[in-house]
Amino acid sequence: MRSVGHWAVGSVAAFLLSIGDLSVAIEVYPSQTQIQAALDRGAKAAAQHQPPEKWYVRFGGNEDLDFGGFLVTKIGGLSVLATHMALRGHEPSATDIAQLVDATTMLVSAVIFGDSPAFAVESYMVLDQEGSAIKPVTVRVDGQATRTTAWPDSPKFMAKVVAAFKYADFDPNAHTIITVFPATGGELRFAVDFGDID
Repeated sequence: MRSVGHWAVGSVAAFLLSIGDLSVAIEVYPSQTQIQAALDRGAKAAAQHQPPEKWYVRFGGNEDLDFGGFLVTKIGGLSVLATHMALRGHEPSATDIAQLVDATTMLVSAVIFGDSPAFAVESYMVLDQEGSAIKPVTVRVDGQATRTTAWPDSPKFMAKVVAAFKYADFDPNAHTIITVFPATGGELRFAVDFGDID
């Protein structure tokens, strides 16, 4: 089994459908056409019994004990909302849609591993674009980590680090390194090309 202290560079795995008027880059100001297209693809996914999580932009590994995570853009968030609501027989309200479209921050969530229940407390995350570090406006971590499938072996616990980054602070088209700094030391880096996602 790999060591908890082993940090690797991962690459993004974006499971997004490519349709008509959706942009190829993180869209900070989606048009009405893009908004409707995102809602339509979400409703279509629900009709095919697909989960809302399919619209997350994932990075890192896919196994239980792999470091990784996901981010949610405005376009992706609209599709998540539409899928979630349609699976329950509803449509998104104008208020819900406006809240997503008008959001000033993008959420990035990462999973890290350690060997004590509180190992993630005071962990941190930044975006690196061409040598410039973009700091988040907020960072939330699991104060009490959950047991992993490896328990009682190492790594014993897993926790989420969730950071909110202002759209105004980063380039939505740039190659980006998401770097997580666990409080226990070391760093975890993921390469994500923002120009390839919406």
